[in-house]
Amino acid sequence: MAGLTAAALAAVGFLAYQASAGAADLRSRTKPASTASPSPATAPAAPGSAGKPAPDALALPPRSGSGERVVYALGDRRVWLVDDGDKVLRTFPVMPSAVSPTPGTYTVTSRTGKVRGSDGVQVEHVVRFAVVDGVTVGFSAAVDGSMSSPDPSRRTGGVRMARADGDALWTVATVKSTVVVVP
Repeated sequence: MAGLTAAALAAVGFLAYQASAGAADLRSRTKPASTASPSPATAPAAPGSAGKPAPDALALPPRSGSGERVVYALGDRRVWLVDDGDKVLRTFPVMPSAVSPTPGTYTVTSRTGKVRGSDGVQVEHVVRFAVVDGVTVGFSAAVDGSMSSPDPSRRTGGVRMARADGDALWTVATVKSTVVVVP
């Protein structure tokens, strides 16, 4: 009897995987591209978890506000661009700055097309939204495409992303737009 149950669970798991892969393929053809690699809909089950699927790692974090906004998850090192109907338009990984804002709701205060960052790197699509102990924090994309870890000895506030993601953020995050920072 245990063998039949195991075989049935394996078959259901395989069919669920195929269905989620097909749905992910459909979503990728209807949504703007992201620089993030696709994530499987289910992760390997942890011992004792009875094969329950893991939450989608790319899903919008809970308690991240409502309406049109940019959501920045510090722990996940990820940004979501969300429309006024709470639909995720795009999500992508970022490299956090040496100085990070505390979780909360912020407003975009200024933007700059191109400038040299406080770390000396030429950046574009700078979107500033917070000040922490005198350090301005904002999103930007390095013109050379780099996303290296910040020097921890320098107090910099640039949250870096790929250039294509910077282009997408630039179109959404205008002055007075909302940025929600979550842990």
